[in-house]
Amino acid sequence: MGNIIYLDNAATTKTAPEVVEAMLPYFSECYGNASSIYSLGAESKKAITRARETIADVLGTKANEIYFTAGGSESDNWALKATAEAYGTDGTDNAAGVRGHIITSKIEHHAILHTCEYLEKHGFEVTYLPVDENGLVSPKDVEEAIRDNTILISIMFANNEIGTIEPIKEIGEIAKKHHILFHTDAVQAFGQLPIRVDDLNIDMLSASGHKLNGPKGIGFLYIRTGIKIRSFVHGGQQERGRRAGTENITGIVGLEAAVKRAYRIMEEKTKKEIELRDYLINRLETEIPYCRLNGDRVKRLPNNVNFSFEFIEGESLLIKLDMEGICASSGSACTSGSLDPSHVLLAIGLPHEKAHGSLRLTLSEENTKEEIDKTVEVIKQTVEYLRSMSPLYEDFLKKQRS
Repeated sequence: MGNIIYLDNAATTKTAPEVVEAMLPYFSECYGNASSIYSLGAESKKAITRARETIADVLGTKANEIYFTAGGSESDNWALKATAEAYGTDGTDNAAGVRGHIITSKIEHHAILHTCEYLEKHGFEVTYLPVDENGLVSPKDVEEAIRDNTILISIMFANNEIGTIEPIKEIGEIAKKHHILFHTDAVQAFGQLPIRVDDLNIDMLSASGHKLNGPKGIGFLYIRTGIKIRSFVHGGQQERGRRAGTENITGIVGLEAAVKRAYRIMEEKTKKEIELRDYLINRLETEIPYCRLNGDRVKRLPNNVNFSFEFIEGESLLIKLDMEGICASSGSACTSGSLDPSHVLLAIGLPHEKAHGSLRLTLSEENTKEEIDKTVEVIKQTVEYLRSMSPLYEDFLKKQRS
């Protein structure tokens, strides 16, 4: 595909060579079904057990609390729907027929928001908490939203669009104090930030392999022992009877290798990404007028840069970047085909016209300062060109001169 500058690591990451190498034997050598009793199947079962132990170790939990899934969206669906089923009522215990209450935020990934909408249609009430201008959920708002029938709080660890890291420890403490289950969508944070579930009072956590240089189609859900989460996929005894279906051995092995790699290089990777991130932010802010950094400046993922540029359409900017071999996005990859402005940017208070002019750049440890410099130059030239054709920008300049 030629030389590209890849700056969309929040959407997906390149599978690391050592991850591919770890997976290869499980395609054609150790290919047995883990549910089989013969030795070939036993090798696959050992690999699954080892991967579970690796993930449990970095989270500070037990291996039997890790359940493999097809990815973050499935894990989110499982956490919410199974909690609702297990802890909700039939609605006959109250006049309104409400089966239970869930607390989440307005800036969650659509895997959470759409699942909440589904549950609302099935008798549950959902409170969608607002965020401040930096995308932070207020722990005070969380506590004030709690009702007698609240069964779950689900707040993402870090936002996939603007990179804001939420006050998870404080929210976890509130949930524990009120004896309410706490789930976090950690798809963007796991592998980027150190996470210990007991320290943060997390009861359930979702993660996905392809966000940390692992393969696509594999993820996991951490479920604390004692939680009454029921089967999500029926038809077999895999995942201790909670998720039926032949295990994705190659994906699980790849996920384990990716987790090992992520935690081995985390400190060095974080340092480099923050340096490049801050350099990129500084250049854009100082060299392009009428732009805005979206998300918290400090409580931010190491690799996330999200800007809104006034008087332009983000899609036009993305097309020009693509023509120059630069991969970027305007927000979540799961909504990239939508013409609607980002729900996250609207939630932090941006008007529609500014939200439409957004650009998300997410780095990796492989990016270089030279790549960042080229990207900034292309953005500068493109923004200037697009504004030169904008009657709104022309009117704005006239008002500024008068």
